[in-house]
Amino acid sequence: MTSTEKNQLAFGIKRAMPIVMGYIPVGFALGVLASGNGLSPFETGAMSILVYAGSAQFIAVNMLGAGISPLPIIITTLLVNLRHILFSASLSPYFREVNKKLIPLISFYITDESFAVSITDVKEKSLTHTYFLGLYITSYLSWVLSTILGSAFGSLIPDTKALGFDFALPGMFLALLCMQLKDMKTIAVALAAGALSMFFIFTIPGNWNVILSTIIAAALGVFLEK
Repeated sequence: MTSTEKNQLAFGIKRAMPIVMGYIPVGFALGVLASGNGLSPFETGAMSILVYAGSAQFIAVNMLGAGISPLPIIITTLLVNLRHILFSASLSPYFREVNKKLIPLISFYITDESFAVSITDVKEKSLTHTYFLGLYITSYLSWVLSTILGSAFGSLIPDTKALGFDFALPGMFLALLCMQLKDMKTIAVALAAGALSMFFIFTIPGNWNVILSTIIAAALGVFLEK
């Protein structure tokens, strides 16, 4: 590994720290919920290792606890995670310097939070695969470990909401959003996405508000760019 790659690896790990601080309480809360719905620490950890999608995991755990069969859970998880197609498409132009053999590995670790950080960084300077691996894998490990710990020791905390665990995820999203609000165009797109999401929540059942508001707001961003 060259000195440049080492520096970018360290930079990626450093940039993952805000995500880690958000993942720990949210992952712990998920572990507590999973334990309450009958999942063992091993099963909770396996879900985090293989799925690695916070919102989808919360939904899946609740559906498992309700005794819903696997197929509806799989379909719901797919619909919730369709937004990852948009994340990957946005990052793809910046993967030209990345070894193509590593792209499938790197893409597995993309989440809402790691995308928000990486898309901000790649617009400012050229980054190699070591940056992405440092950022993504550090975030991934913190999520997996926190969910396992939550499942193993969550019974010792009777009320996670009283400690503000339920606000950790939206709070982290708001912080990541603020990092990208650098001009009136991005502010307009962010406000449009938020307003559209709220509108679709009350007019369309399910989780389509995320997908639809993202697509429309992205189209608005392209229009404003031109």
